[in-house]
Amino acid sequence: MKRLVLFLGSIIGATLAFVFVVVALVAGIQGLWPLLGAAFAGYLAGWPTAFVVARRMR
Repeated sequence: MKRLVLFLGSIIGATLAFVFVVVALVAGIQGLWPLLGAAFAGYLAGWPTAFVVARRMR
């Protein structure tokens, strides 16, 4: 299950990072650091999500 979580974490984390950045841009946030923060928050949110998805797939 560990390999599945690592694989899903990278895929889901990248997807959520992209979604968070798009939401930040639509909200009118400008600047490098706020957008990097949104991307980092999305990537971090992907790991618990990946764990839940992997657990349900198992």
